[in-house]
Amino acid sequence: MSSGSGGVLVRRRAESDLGGCVRVLGDVHRLDGYPVNWPECPGAWLAPSGLLVAWVAVWEGRVVGHVGLCRAEPGDAAPGLWGGGAGAVAVVSRLFVAAGARGRGVGALLVARAVREAAGRGLHPVLDVVASDAAAAALYERLGWVLLGSVVQRWSAEQVVSVRCYAAPVAGGG
Repeated sequence: MSSGSGGVLVRRRAESDLGGCVRVLGDVHRLDGYPVNWPECPGAWLAPSGLLVAWVAVWEGRVVGHVGLCRAEPGDAAPGLWGGGAGAVAVVSRLFVAAGARGRGVGALLVARAVREAAGRGLHPVLDVVASDAAAAALYERLGWVLLGSVVQRWSAEQVVSVRCYAAPVAGGG
């Protein structure tokens, strides 16, 4: 568990948090279009098969943010651009913050927690973000993440999406 400014608490996600996470995710989807495609089962989307661990941010007794850390899966673009093989990285995923909690450092706290966990497992954190999500890209760049490149992915027969791939800064600045 870790605390941030403004009384925000980041802790491991519990099963009982999923309802609150889905509510916040729905609000974020309506406001920002994330995720791009609303999942048929949002609770399951928050717990993909490659999930290693997930956290929530809690403020004033409510879930206001979420992040997961996953094993690299086929189709993840950033691990391939980072190099070293899928076994050398962990993918930061499912990051979102409630609109009313933004500007309090919640996103940065969640990302930092995922980065610490990845490092503790001897893995380097990477992620993909839809290229049109300028706010997310700005957050990662503000936190020092390195743009590895952009790729075009076919998500379905009708949907082609450009994603930006990032890697966390290397510890020690190198």
